Amino acid sequence: MVRSCEQGIPAWVAVGTLLFLIHSVTVRGAALKQEVPLDSGATVLNHSMSMVQRMESLLALGNSSDVTLRVQTINTDEVKVIQAHSLVLTLQSEVFEELLLSRNNSYLLLRETPDCAAVFDKFIRYLYCGDISVRLDQAVSLHKLASKYRVWGLQQGLTQFMTQHLSSDSPTGHVIGWYNYALQMGDMVLRDSCLQYLSWNLSSVFQSAEWSSISEDLLFSLLQRSDLILQSELELYEALEAWISQNQPVSSTVESALKAVRYGMIPPHHLFRLQKQSPLMQKHYESIRDLLYLAFQFHSASPIQLAKFFDVNCSIFTPRNYLSTSWGSPWVINNPTRDDRSFSFQTQLGPSGHDSSKRVTWNALFSPRWLPLSARSTYTELGAMQPTRTDGGRPRIIVTPATSSPDFAGVSFQKTVIVMARQQGKIVVRHVYNFHQSTEEAGDFLVDADLQRRASEYLIDSSLYLHIVIKPLYHTLLVARK
Repeated sequence: MVRSCEQGIPAWVAVGTLLFLIHSVTVRGAALKQEVPLDSGATVLNHSMSMVQRMESLLALGNSSDVTLRVQTINTDEVKVIQAHSLVLTLQSEVFEELLLSRNNSYLLLRETPDCAAVFDKFIRYLYCGDISVRLDQAVSLHKLASKYRVWGLQQGLTQFMTQHLSSDSPTGHVIGWYNYALQMGDMVLRDSCLQYLSWNLSSVFQSAEWSSISEDLLFSLLQRSDLILQSELELYEALEAWISQNQPVSSTVESALKAVRYGMIPPHHLFRLQKQSPLMQKHYESIRDLLYLAFQFHSASPIQLAKFFDVNCSIFTPRNYLSTSWGSPWVINNPTRDDRSFSFQTQLGPSGHDSSKRVTWNALFSPRWLPLSARSTYTELGAMQPTRTDGGRPRIIVTPATSSPDFAGVSFQKTVIVMARQQGKIVVRHVYNFHQSTEEAGDFLVDADLQRRASEYLIDSSLYLHIVIKPLYHTLLVARK
């Protein structure tokens, strides 16, 4: 048996004591600091990195190992052998603790899928050192291992890593794969983050290799949403046509997908072209004929007249967040903390062919340091200014029509402000703010943004990149007759 040189203590005892002390410092360190406050004149000597290096060497060399991990790749004869230490595994994973207590041999046989077996050594190293390097193609495998062995800190860290790298480039794409995995594992944080990314950056997803691999369930989840951000409804139809051509689903799936397209949001001349030139529409025309007929009626009559005979409170008349010029305008604000800015743009009155030629002028005002009236400086009876607040206010944006018009009758306007950002070198949607129909501004606009920092995640090259979308809605004021 190997013994320590100075006191003749067995090496495994020395290792166990060392690991116990490490665990006490790293896991219970916060409580220890609270119980033993640092003297005012004391200096902290931090050698934690040296300790981590020694732990890494302990694993690499297998010194004083008391358990052998035999990691077998399922359905193969390939076995990876790792010399480990029971105390480390037990401290980090309750699953390992149970396996070690019930073992009958000096080794543990662990069966893993090929992808998990390939990164198992990285996973074990994390248990010793507390850090790990992760590539996009390794994230799911490591997340599986962290979930299986209940290493919750690593699991949460990997979820955060994936939510922060949705926009990263990969050869075949990864967001849809991560979404499917999150759905399978019940990781709602990752699932919702992936779904939001896909919804907010759908145009770029259409152009990626991932689009053809999207599942039917995810496809229908996206088609039902009104918060999709894309160029136009026509772009959505053409992408759907490409997906159907690539995947060849059964007719019932094709027809259900075609019925989810909002044909009322497609201009009549494009609908005529699709009827003549789209093989998909020609093949399944009977299944969507009534929807196309309703869309043409919508485009030929005023919304008020249409509401006398049809229920306009349905999805075919509800716009999504379209980026084409008919629906809004981009707005780049250079050096946004400098002063107030204003901007004017025009949109169509509504998506109906009856209203599309009518224009509405909008005025947008951005203020980087707006203060509510109640928080502004006031004057005393002697004329002296009495400050009531010391901070610099918060960003504010207001969007209002330049004029009122009788054409506004029966129409309400939903305003959406889209904030762009650069992530992993790609321009993506960072945040979306929706204005309530009865208000002129978004109350929580950039409430968490630090625009003073040049490296702020809300800025691109020190500028604020916005896109304002105006969505005319008819169903708020109009009720169809029974």
